[in-house]
Amino acid sequence: MSHTHTNLVFHIVFTTQGRLPLLTPEIRKELFAYMGGLIKEKKGKPIIINGVEDHAHVLLSLPPDLSVSDTMRFVQANSSRWIKQRFGKPFAWQKGYGAFSVSRSNVEAVAKYIRDQESHHRKFDFKAEYVSLLDKNEAEYDPEHLWD
Repeated sequence: MSHTHTNLVFHIVFTTQGRLPLLTPEIRKELFAYMGGLIKEKKGKPIIINGVEDHAHVLLSLPPDLSVSDTMRFVQANSSRWIKQRFGKPFAWQKGYGAFSVSRSNVEAVAKYIRDQESHHRKFDFKAEYVSLLDKNEAEYDPEHLWD
């Protein structure tokens, strides 16, 4: 694709199944590095990956021939399998995720937001954060079925 030029950056948020607090600091440290490797394997570029006990944030850029849905299916399936094998614990991610496009001018601000997850979640729980992200990005959702 020598004549195709893109800058496709996405902020993706997803939780553990049932929003269970399964991501201990030990797991997170290894998991986020592993997820970065999975993204690179698909020819994406992880910018920052971070999260807390019940969810993860990924800021990444993707080539034009790789969709967010294919990338997330690959990352979630493989990282879930890896956690089960590596730590010997039952584990699953939620089925869906939130994905938001990020302009190049906002990459640093989003990266800082993701980097500061632990301090951020001393004030806000995941539900409040997620609804805020949906509203800020003008993503359509049904509040009555958001947590199904």
